[in-house]
Amino acid sequence: MADYQVSNAVVAGDPPVTGALVAYLLIGLCAISALVSAGGVVVAAPLVGLLGFVGVIVAYIKRAEAEGTWVASHLRWLIRTFWYSTLWGVLGGIVFVLLFIVFLLGPLLAFGIWGATSLWVIYRVIRGYLLFKDSKPIPGM
Repeated sequence: MADYQVSNAVVAGDPPVTGALVAYLLIGLCAISALVSAGGVVVAAPLVGLLGFVGVIVAYIKRAEAEGTWVASHLRWLIRTFWYSTLWGVLGGIVFVLLFIVFLLGPLLAFGIWGATSLWVIYRVIRGYLLFKDSKPIPGM
């Protein structure tokens, strides 16, 4: 009988598939919770909103490990999705405050911006994941 060595070590160059999948899950859950909170379920929003930050931290940590693999484009995709959605979230907050004082339309416009941003993030998570599950990179990334 031949003895075979079994190793659980990750071979150098293997893409961090699990890390990218965790980042997709966390950022997607954050976007869904933001959409639900805009509909009136505000209680979970602060707690689940932290998942987006954890997701982008995972993406940043795994980015160097993914360099040169098809997963690298997915991590860049998620990082950009997070930061653009954060920018739109801050813009919605500014609209909320400034227009609330002046026109009382701030909350309506802000919730519209936040809802559209959440839908955009959900779209990007779904689009990216559909390519991810087929082990394909994001085109143009």
